[in-house]
Amino acid sequence: MAQLFLRDVPLLRPPGQADLLQILWCPYEHEPDYKPSTALFWRSAEEVGDILAAPPEPYEADYPGYVPEPCMLAPEAITDYPNSLDLSPDLQRMLDDRNRWQTADADVGGSYADYPRDFYAVHLGNAPGWKVGGWPPWGRTDPYPRYCAVCEAHMVPLLTIASWEWDGGDGHSWAPQEDQAVALAASHYAGQDPSQPTRVEVGSTDNMQIYVCPTSPRHPHTDLIQ
Repeated sequence: MAQLFLRDVPLLRPPGQADLLQILWCPYEHEPDYKPSTALFWRSAEEVGDILAAPPEPYEADYPGYVPEPCMLAPEAITDYPNSLDLSPDLQRMLDDRNRWQTADADVGGSYADYPRDFYAVHLGNAPGWKVGGWPPWGRTDPYPRYCAVCEAHMVPLLTIASWEWDGGDGHSWAPQEDQAVALAASHYAGQDPSQPTRVEVGSTDNMQIYVCPTSPRHPHTDLIQ
């Protein structure tokens, strides 16, 4: 599924001398939640032996979208602002105040004139796509905390496995600069769009978020699709 090196993603908190995180999933839907099961493996890159040039693919899967297209990661650090649902009621009211946006010289005209909070949701809050850390992309459910089964610590997002790197319409503002032209011109069919380089499609074009315990990377992780 994904392989992350500490040198590329410094915010990882590996145990001991580990500097490599391998995230695997089974391309079948498992009970009771009917979603792919996930596993995390911390390793030392120096101890990795022979590397397969062509890793074997599963002989079958529940859905084609559960078999990723092999691709290279190009990590980029960004500032990820929270989903508006993660903000306090006072801050949510501030997002609804168009005068505040005008004071900040933000362009919230057109379709955003009456609903400036939508401008925040589309262009600023909660970066879409595959990401390490950051804020959860709430929407299917309201925010609710997840707690470690061992120590009851408040778990934090480790990885978001996204069906799309950016949305159609105005959401293409999240597309990398080099992909802006194709983002505007592309048709949006699963597996045939530059915003879906991995061809992974989770649920109904949703996201799977993997959460870990901030107290110990050895504590069991959990996940959520929404």
